[in-house]
Parts: sequence; C-alpha cells; structure tokens
Amino acid sequence: MTKVKVQPLLVNYKTLEEFKRFKEYGHQELAMFEDLQSNIVENDSESPFFGIYFGNALVARMSLYRVSKKYDHYFQPPQDYLELWKLEVLPDYQKQGFGKALVDFAKSFQLPIKTNPRVKSDNFWEKMGFQKAMYDVERDLGENPLIWLPSGVEEREV
Repeated sequence: MTKVKVQPLLVNYKTLEEFKRFKEYGHQELAMFEDLQSNIVENDSESPFFGIYFGNALVARMSLYRVSKKYDHYFQPPQDYLELWKLEVLPDYQKQGFGKALVDFAKSFQLPIKTNPRVKSDNFWEKMGFQKAMYDVERDLGENPLIWLPSGVEEREV
C-alpha cells in the first residue's frame, strides 16, 4: 500500500455529506454524524475528526479527543491522554492498512490512548498493541476499555 495521509476533517456540510457514505453512520456507537452536526452548530474551529481520502472519497475516519489529566483515571503517572472513538473504514477499503494508519496517527502524539472497541474488533486492537484495562465498575460503567501505553506510562492500579 502506498503511504496514506491522515488529515483533519473540516467541520462543515461537505464532511456531513461524506459521512453518509459510511454504512454504520446511523448506529449509536458510530454516531459521528450527530457529533459533526453539533460541532457545525457550535462552529468549533478545531475538529476532533480525522480521516483518510482515497482520491476524492473519504474512506476511513475516527474521532480523537484529548482528555485533560485532571480526568485521568487510567494511567500512571496521571496525564493528558487521547480518547479514540468510532474508527471506521468503508467495507471496500478494509484490510488495506487504513485503520492501522489512523491508529498510528493517534499514537504519533505519544500520549496514552483509551478506546472502547466495537463488538468483534478485539483482534484488530490487539494487533495495534492495545490491552484490556483493568475493569473498574465505577469508572467503566459497563464499558470494556482498551488502552495503549507509550514508553514510560503504566496502567493505574484500580
């Protein structure tokens, strides 16, 4: 595969239309469509959405939010971390390295990463170096988060 470029997605109506191409855009766990709509209304200048284009078509996307260390209940030492949400690659473009490129882009910030995997995606996340976080009933509220630890960071004891 040739080198792909992950780029910030603009918070505008063109991106909203591009999201409609994604089969899962209406599912609650992948509801980036609604996230984008609310950001358009709020007119945020910094987009939490990133994607990969193949030609002129958006073929892979994710949300990436920076969380302040004051809310860090996962990592030691406490620090800002990234929360990766709603990673999705269009079916015709899967297994071509686009999902890996998005995850590698997130890792390039050298901050710990937390994600909540979709059903049956554990294999992918394992290959990307993520591990299951020790479950904490109060913190995780029924989610089963996975975490990635850059050098010098450990998982906080629950």
